[in-house]
Parts: sequence; structure tokens; C-alpha cells
Amino acid sequence: MVEVNVARLRELRRHRVLSMRDLEQRSGVSYNTIWRLENGLTGAHPRTLRKLADVLDVDPSELLKEEED
Repeated sequence: MVEVNVARLRELRRHRVLSMRDLEQRSGVSYNTIWRLENGLTGAHPRTLRKLADVLDVDPSELLKEEED
């Protein structure tokens, strides 16, 4: 599991005017998983990250939480 940049995920979803349900339908990732990711309650499997990134039209690395020094 990898840590997701929750603010970036939410920002990209809203920028594309997608609800969590829309993102669920387009990506095949469950609503509950998207909700938990956006609220920082869970990390994502790389496969899940790729599915979300494909729908949001970004590289999966843009959804990763950056390491703090």
C-alpha cells in the first residue's frame, strides 16, 4: 500500500467535476475506497492508484504523498 496525497486526489476529482460516484463508475474503484482515500483513512494499492490516475488523466505519481524530510 502507498500513501495518497488526499488533497491532490480531491482537487483533481473536483477539477474534472466528478463526484465520488462518478469516479467510482469510471474507474471501477469502489465508492467506499475512494471515500477512505480522500479522508486519509487508508493507503492505496498501486493498481487502484493507476485506475484513479487514468480517469483523472494524470500520472499515478501525482497522487502519491510526498515524503517529508
